Amino acid sequence: MNVFVAGPRVLKSLNEDVKHRLVSLKNKNITVLVGDANGIDRLTQQHFSDLNYKNVIVYASAGKVRNNIGNWKVKNVKVEDNLKGFNFYAAKDIQMAEDADYGFMIWNGRSKGTLNNMINLLNRSKKVLLYFAPNGHFYNIEALDMLEKFLNSMCHREVLDTYHNLTGSDVKQISFSNMH
Repeated sequence: MNVFVAGPRVLKSLNEDVKHRLVSLKNKNITVLVGDANGIDRLTQQHFSDLNYKNVIVYASAGKVRNNIGNWKVKNVKVEDNLKGFNFYAAKDIQMAEDADYGFMIWNGRSKGTLNNMINLLNRSKKVLLYFAPNGHFYNIEALDMLEKFLNSMCHREVLDTYHNLTGSDVKQISFSNMH
């Protein structure tokens, strides 16, 4: 079983609820797929290094590893030479979505990259456990329509617009109930 763990670069700490979920992954000997960015990627790496957990694979675009705290195996994701910025790093995220059985996303409600990761997982019929940092709750997201309902209810309008740009879908107004 592989889980893709990710979140934004701007978050600077993991709270106890998130750490507890990460320990649960270790206790179940689940393979953790994580990126090499600062922020949640680095914090996740640090947490698993502190736990001396070896079942971690770090993904890097074009072999350029920015962080590998535990000296784990690195999966080099080939990237087209013309890709830069967001699309350059999104290539490794797409590969992690392909390789994962499900995702655990830690999100601040703004990060385009984390939103894109959720979309990539859901487009592959892979569920997402979302920790929504603004309210400190976990949500099980099983399909794109559930994600859209969540965004419509919980996020700023520009985040919903970003979702529609990433998915190419039409704007819809849908009600949402908390999915603890």
